[in-house]
Amino acid sequence: MSGLLQSSGNGGYEHCIHCGALAAGPCARCDAPVCGDCSVLTEGGARVYAICLGCERRAGRSLTRGWMTVIGWFVMPILVLVLLLLVLGLFTR
Repeated sequence: MSGLLQSSGNGGYEHCIHCGALAAGPCARCDAPVCGDCSVLTEGGARVYAICLGCERRAGRSLTRGWMTVIGWFVMPILVLVLLLLVLGLFTR
């Protein structure tokens, strides 16, 4: 049941980890329950996610760094292989 609030035995209601109000949903990064006042929306992605204020302070609300990491994991090995092919091509002539 990812993305849904789970009951913690306090009457079936979860409370925000920042202010104690009734939570609207979990933080997209840390899965902690947060209310609408203690969450911000992410920027730079195909989908918009709500993250808590603590996660925003630690990592910011932009997803650009995450996308650059994913692209780096795909592009860097390809560039290394192309460079290796170019070097091998120079030595075989």
